[in-house]
Amino acid sequence: MRIEEVVPDALAGERVDRIVAMLSGLSRAEVVDLIAAGAVLVEGAPVVTRSSRLRAGEVLEIELPDPDEAARLVPEPDVVLPLAHVDEHLLVVDKPAGLVVHPGAGQRTGTLVHGLLAHHPEVLGIGPDPSRPGIVHRLDKGTSGLILVARTQEAYTALVAALAAREVHRQYRALVWGHVDAPRGLIDAPIGRSTREPTRMAVAERGKEARTRYEVVRRYDEPVQVTELTCTLETGRTHQIRVHLSTIGHPVVGDVRYDGARQSLPLDRPFLHAERLGLAHPITGAPLELESALPADLVALLAQLT
Repeated sequence: MRIEEVVPDALAGERVDRIVAMLSGLSRAEVVDLIAAGAVLVEGAPVVTRSSRLRAGEVLEIELPDPDEAARLVPEPDVVLPLAHVDEHLLVVDKPAGLVVHPGAGQRTGTLVHGLLAHHPEVLGIGPDPSRPGIVHRLDKGTSGLILVARTQEAYTALVAALAAREVHRQYRALVWGHVDAPRGLIDAPIGRSTREPTRMAVAERGKEARTRYEVVRRYDEPVQVTELTCTLETGRTHQIRVHLSTIGHPVVGDVRYDGARQSLPLDRPFLHAERLGLAHPITGAPLELESALPADLVALLAQLT
């Protein structure tokens, strides 16, 4: 169930958690869990700080969990989940491109969550949203690579806090159109929902802060000019890397939504791979450094370039 409201003048300046509690009828503790799960959005961007104060005219969206959703989730053992790490508290899935992370309006079956329920049923009930058990962050359908999953509530709470505090290092490999001239750089531009196309995100003055660091790995000239990059997230907005790179004139190769699909170098998904995760273990505090090799389809594309 979704609640969408435009903040009236009478509530301008109120804390977001208080307004969400008023609109939803949930307790403050339940609202905190919703915010941690990314289910509260202002101007299309997930709320990070529950004490943030809202302005009149801002669009507030609340995704309320369906109490019957968990009962409708059916484990699907055919959904294969390659794992990069397993311990009693967490999993790190090496997600293949094309796999949707959790069920939603566009896809009700065949998701990573359905595979989790079949192979790791202990995740059921972890986190505030029954349709996303154990899920602490997401990757887009077309993006491959490493994604964290909590196996215990204690680990879930700690991982969400670490992500919010920007204590999780997330590095991606990308191929973009054109030659990126600077050897490295920082894109610092707020991101919000596009006012013209609701399914797209865009750099927006009233969006949420978003920062992406990039470094050039290699520039190619033939058969087209493209640049291979590593990108590191300092924030975690929806479609952040794709939006930021498109905004600076270097859309991700294969990215249909953000102007990166071109016949001169065809690819049936964005060239974007979550290749590294670095974090302190949510329970033991021990350092975890995980890597995922570039998938075969992306390796094959690079092999065509000189």
